[in-house]
Amino acid sequence: MARIVEKVQQNKVVAPAVTRVAAYARVSSAKDAMHHSLSAQISRYSSLIQKTPGWIYCGVYADEAMTGTKDDRAGFQKLLKECRAGNIDMVITKSISRFARNTVTLLGTVRELKALGVDVFFEEQNIHSSSATGELMLTVLASFAQEESLSASENQKWRIKKNFEEGKPWNYTVFGYRNNKGIFEVYEKEAEIVRLIYKKYLEGMGLCAIRDWLNDNGILTRFDSKWTHRAVAIILKNEIYTGQLLLQKTYRENHITKKKLQNSGQLAMYRAEETHEAIIDKETYNKVQQEMFRRKEKFNAGDKSSERYPFSGMIMCDCCGASYRRKVTSARVVWICSTYNSTGKKDCPTSRAIPEETLKAEVSAVIDTTSFDENVFYEEIKSIRACDDCKLIIEKTDGEKIERVWTPPSRKDSWTPEKREKASRKKKEEILNARSNSNPCNN
Repeated sequence: MARIVEKVQQNKVVAPAVTRVAAYARVSSAKDAMHHSLSAQISRYSSLIQKTPGWIYCGVYADEAMTGTKDDRAGFQKLLKECRAGNIDMVITKSISRFARNTVTLLGTVRELKALGVDVFFEEQNIHSSSATGELMLTVLASFAQEESLSASENQKWRIKKNFEEGKPWNYTVFGYRNNKGIFEVYEKEAEIVRLIYKKYLEGMGLCAIRDWLNDNGILTRFDSKWTHRAVAIILKNEIYTGQLLLQKTYRENHITKKKLQNSGQLAMYRAEETHEAIIDKETYNKVQQEMFRRKEKFNAGDKSSERYPFSGMIMCDCCGASYRRKVTSARVVWICSTYNSTGKKDCPTSRAIPEETLKAEVSAVIDTTSFDENVFYEEIKSIRACDDCKLIIEKTDGEKIERVWTPPSRKDSWTPEKREKASRKKKEEILNARSNSNPCNN
């Protein structure tokens, strides 16, 4: 009997596709109720993603007390970083206004994520950005969200202006006072420190010396942090301690950037006299202002160079928030965090001095010039944030942010011929001294 052989076709088992899902949540206020709301959002999204078949939980990214018109939110940026790294397939968020109220920011982000193959699902509007009609719907709805933000901003401005006209402050978190039903009430424990600051300044101490005295004696600010020379200056310049209010000294650029600007006549200011109990009498306050002006004039007279360098006021320390300043060392010209330069690593542990030539090279690479051009720099670059791990975040005037990582110069590169010669002489002297001390005939 002939043997019968049949070929058996096996069906290939295909693993079900899985989707790596993350969520984004945000609240725009630091109030307790908002804390609970954010916690509830995080808990809900964590549970939803982990319980949905075919979804892999990739975390919930959140921002607290941050406006949706800004795109520099920490949690938001971490989410984008993970998406760019190819670690996320879909993002869930509550609504368009939670994701971004700025139409430009929203569409730019959604388009970038779509190009990366990342879908964004907006729950309230029931829109997937990857769908055929997704971008059209988002454009229309985001415009409404932006107008809503503008309306809320205008309402807030009206309330603030009304309070100013009635002599009511907008912010009650002033060192030396507490809010008692809308009136500043002296908090004697802090008021005594204010009087000491004024007294020490008139006795000849400088801002940094007063700062060091406060910190050395364990005296903390209103928010239990260490003093800075800027915080001391604010105490000395604030007319509120004389029992009067000067209102609307600053204002916001617009409802999107929310950048705080100094009021130099753009808007009306409001002065209210005798609104609360004074801590400093007007005579002492005026003496301090005169002394501050005198010291400033003396410093300017002694400063032979009025040159402003290209990076002045452009670099901010990501660790402590202070500005970087120019410093000339024996090896090179560097830009260094002013806090680190003044008080050392204890107050700014992660900042690093950046060689000026390195800054010029990194900026030139960003603005695509073969060499550093100061005029192009001012036209193209808005700000530079110096982060740890030698990272620079360079923001262009069109809003684009570019990360650059610079390489610290080696110690060998910092050795000038003069330093090598000095080190060589010192080494020879040490050898001669050692030989002399070890020779018994010299004893």
